Amino acid sequence: MNKTIFKGTCTAAITPFTPYGIDFDALGRQIEFQIQNGIDALCILGTTGEAPTINDFEYEQVAKFSYDKIAGRVKFILGSGSNCTKKAIEKSQLAQKIGADGLLVVTPYYNKCTQKGLVKYYNDICDNVDIPVLCYNVPARTGVNILPRTMAEIAEHKNIGGIKEACGNMEQICETARLIRGKTALYSGDDNLNLAMLSIGSLGLISVASNIAPKEVGDVAKLYFAGKNSEATALQERLLPLIDSMFTEVNPIPVKKAAELIGLGSGIVRAPLTELEEEHTIAMIKVLKDFGLNVKE
Repeated sequence: MNKTIFKGTCTAAITPFTPYGIDFDALGRQIEFQIQNGIDALCILGTTGEAPTINDFEYEQVAKFSYDKIAGRVKFILGSGSNCTKKAIEKSQLAQKIGADGLLVVTPYYNKCTQKGLVKYYNDICDNVDIPVLCYNVPARTGVNILPRTMAEIAEHKNIGGIKEACGNMEQICETARLIRGKTALYSGDDNLNLAMLSIGSLGLISVASNIAPKEVGDVAKLYFAGKNSEATALQERLLPLIDSMFTEVNPIPVKKAAELIGLGSGIVRAPLTELEEEHTIAMIKVLKDFGLNVKE
């Protein structure tokens, strides 16, 4: 199998903002909260980190700050995808220079590409770095779907470290798992499907909900890998209302509000995103309290 980045649970971290820029104090507290609660890896500046609204200067600032704060205690993954291959290569090379353990590279969006184009996109990026690359398949956002046979071809590159699969189609995911088995790793990119994907051989989870409940989401994977399937199932079912509340509006709007409610930063999102609607906030407060979290209203 190609080199992998982590086994277990990775948080797809939010990027906390002030009205004027990055809230580094909150980012530091969030990173510490994650590590102290047993997370195995952190993905900084991915979709949940609002990467498309981060300028180049901020990208380098956040990446360097996160590298220093993590300090090798967990694996450090940086988002570096783009709808421009040249830009993706530049960001990937910068991420490697800063010290990332691996890269999360989303499929090209808006201008899209063919399946042949996907193979070339990932090969071009992998040819220009020496650290593992995670393909990120999230067609609901990008309009591009990495089909199973395409992923099998992409997985032949020695620098492909796996796929974060968030297509939402378990039939397709099962076929991808079959075709890449022994070549590269499969990771769940959909909190609702975490346990299902572990059951077909996922090496771990890349989670939004773990921003709020890192120990519990992480324990789903730990319990499953320990062969404690009934305990893992019970915990996943306990998490489902919390997971559902993270997606009442477009990610990361709800999770940033949840982070604010439990004292981990503000709920500020960057335009064109808007803060969580009042009715969803009221419902979220109940879910957070029912889960046992201390809510600051």
